[in-house]
Amino acid sequence: MLFSLQQKIAVITGGGSGIGKAISLLFAQQGAEVHLLDLENETSRATEKELKKISPQSSLHIVNIANMEEVKNISRQIGHIDILINNAGIAQIGNVENTTSEGFQAIFDVNVKGAFHCIQAFIPSMLAKSNGVILNMASVAASVGIPDRFGYSMTKGAIRSMTQSVAKDYVKQGIRCNCISPGRVHTPFVDGFIAKNYPDKKEEMFAKLSATQPIGRMAEPQEIAFLALYLCSDEASFITGCDYPIDGGFTYLNN
Repeated sequence: MLFSLQQKIAVITGGGSGIGKAISLLFAQQGAEVHLLDLENETSRATEKELKKISPQSSLHIVNIANMEEVKNISRQIGHIDILINNAGIAQIGNVENTTSEGFQAIFDVNVKGAFHCIQAFIPSMLAKSNGVILNMASVAASVGIPDRFGYSMTKGAIRSMTQSVAKDYVKQGIRCNCISPGRVHTPFVDGFIAKNYPDKKEEMFAKLSATQPIGRMAEPQEIAFLALYLCSDEASFITGCDYPIDGGFTYLNN
């Protein structure tokens, strides 16, 4: 079977909803034992139930990835893994003038330090077997300026650079590291973001955000999951150090 993940153990941060949920369920369908790292909430618990119907050995681990000790404790519980997907992240609106120091630190702690914590905690198990895949979730905001996304763009630029650095440092040890840069994806996060920030213009803002992709719509989480599956499969064994835009033409066709 192409893109089989049989006998693979995968850790997926933010795996309880949106893109992370789509990746988690798809990986389980392809045979992986999936460990979700997420916060305690109804959504993550509901995803865990769905996941266990497909893969009974899979599980949810409640962890704040911004806390290094919590991540290290979870890594010791899980043990060896084959795949790490750093998907968890938060958004932020604002330019450099109205971004507070506290807000800047908060988004950095989750989006950048969270990925760093997970890579540092789980990479020793990959090194022990000279094999492993790390996939980071960047964004088109790492490559293209987006209005009022100063803090968010900063973190995703860091993720892209982190990806290249890890790929370079560990290419001889059998570890591949790539990142995906989605455009706008229709997730519960996006719906909540619009409802919170544009409560009187929800339909208008959804249409406006969808239209920024030349293809004319937002991506579906499953479409991002398919790319993640390829990059984490043995069929992609020659690929490392790369960033993959998946954005309906946003990066290149808008210029």
